Amino acid sequence: MKSGVILKRFCLRIFALLIGLFLFSFGVVLTIKANIGYAPWEVFHVGLARTIGVSIGTISISIGVLVVVINILLGEKLGFATFLNMILVGLIVDLLFPRIPLGQNLIAGIIMLLAGVFSISIGTYFYLTAALGPGPRDGLMIALARKTGRSVGLCRFAIEFVVTIAGFFLGGMVGVGTVLFVVVIGFAVQITFKIFRFDATAVKHETMRDTCAALKAIRG
Repeated sequence: MKSGVILKRFCLRIFALLIGLFLFSFGVVLTIKANIGYAPWEVFHVGLARTIGVSIGTISISIGVLVVVINILLGEKLGFATFLNMILVGLIVDLLFPRIPLGQNLIAGIIMLLAGVFSISIGTYFYLTAALGPGPRDGLMIALARKTGRSVGLCRFAIEFVVTIAGFFLGGMVGVGTVLFVVVIGFAVQITFKIFRFDATAVKHETMRDTCAALKAIRG
């Protein structure tokens, strides 16, 4: 295969990755700004951020590092996108956070939260299709699905439930939106993957070594 074709395909994968990370980050901010109870990971991030006294983005990056370590122990491969996800999501969240207004009532909050859930789900699809490594939290979801033989949606639900409880005790905001997110996120991920006919567990992600080798081949 000609190096020009390989380069074009690689650029399209990077584009899909960046679109996915933006949509994911945008969804995270929407679920927080809905103001009816944070999404599970945000309950945890916000609670920990307030406890320690740092930004939500900083905590998101730090927790991402910890989850990456857990993924390594579970045998999940790390790739270029794993580290890009870990860094960019926190930075984009901090960038978008002051620019999106709070939901002013319950109805507006529910609409914002549901939009956020599906933005997260679609963003997850896009950056996983790049096959450059799953993000830390999605890597954990996929690793658990592979280890247990359970569906991706069920594993996502279990993870969200655990971090919600931890976040609540750290002072994160738990409300009707939190419950709604936990109930809907697994379904949203499953339906999004089904619409795009995408099996996350079947994706063979490139490791950092694979990506570096491919780039060297392009350079000739």
